[in-house]
Amino acid sequence: MSLQLPQDRLDGIVARHAAATEEINHASDPARTVELAKELSELDPVVAAIASWRRAQQALDEAEALIADPATDPEFRDLAYEERDTARAEIETRGREILIALLPKDAADERGVILEIRAGTGGDEASLFAGDLLRMYQRYAAQKGWSVDVLAESEGTVGGYKEVIAEINGRGVYARLKYESGVHRVQRVPDTEASGRIHTSAATVAMLPLASDVDIALNDADIRIDTLRSGGAGGQHVNKTESAVRLTHLPTGTVVLVQDERSQHKNKARAYELLRARLYDLERNRADAERAADRRAQVGSGDRSERIRTYNFPQGRVTDHRINLTLYKLEEMMQGLVLDEIIDALTAEHQARLLSEEGMA
Repeated sequence: MSLQLPQDRLDGIVARHAAATEEINHASDPARTVELAKELSELDPVVAAIASWRRAQQALDEAEALIADPATDPEFRDLAYEERDTARAEIETRGREILIALLPKDAADERGVILEIRAGTGGDEASLFAGDLLRMYQRYAAQKGWSVDVLAESEGTVGGYKEVIAEINGRGVYARLKYESGVHRVQRVPDTEASGRIHTSAATVAMLPLASDVDIALNDADIRIDTLRSGGAGGQHVNKTESAVRLTHLPTGTVVLVQDERSQHKNKARAYELLRARLYDLERNRADAERAADRRAQVGSGDRSERIRTYNFPQGRVTDHRINLTLYKLEEMMQGLVLDEIIDALTAEHQARLLSEEGMA
């Protein structure tokens, strides 16, 4: 059974692509040219898929006409059967590509993220695991050509982090990392464990899409600013000036503290950026709650209290519990080398559920 596509929407996409192509060929405004180029880069693969799908539909019609014609030579009929099968496969493949392109887009997908990792149950081992997770994301980001900038950190007593906050910038960062929010569990024998017993620890990961002042307008009257001396874990940043900045958003009670830079000005700028991201995340979660029925159909809830993945070191495996996917590639996973394999599977599952909701699968 072939997928049903809304032909009027396909015609609209092709027409918009043609209009944008015509406009960019005559555009003189650099800003408009950049805008059109971005639009065309998004439309190009969809229009190509539509063209392939329509050619395959035409090939299918021609092949079925030959098969149905009693005058068709037996040899040609055999070729027609082969062409029909090829056309059907192409229609199915291109049709699914088009349907996925027609799905509602997350407005935050192209943004960077604020990554927050906090050690959970497990004491020192949880802090060490939080450090392992940060390095995993740093290595993954390096492969993608993304930048990672640590904004704030609270080191564990034996290494790792009680809490670490970083900013990851690049194209499509949130689209790739948004499924990472949740509880990550590790099972391994700590270096300090003399008896060789396996311990279970956990760390919580949050991926917050970066927000601009257009997304979140901050009213100075709603924010209390406190400056204090850098201190606590992360002692390499301790200095005698009051460079740390704490912002409190009074309407929501949201508090952020940044003390990583020696410059109070830089810490303040980063604190505002982090506050915007958290408030933007709160607003998105509020909107999501209003669409709770839709959200429950997604890959997990994104709830940071939900256990999403287990890293089992003795068995060398990593299991994502949302899609029951187990890979015996733990070492490669911690190097950031196979994270795409899990993200691709989560994305495919999410798209399949959305297609089902839309009645298009």
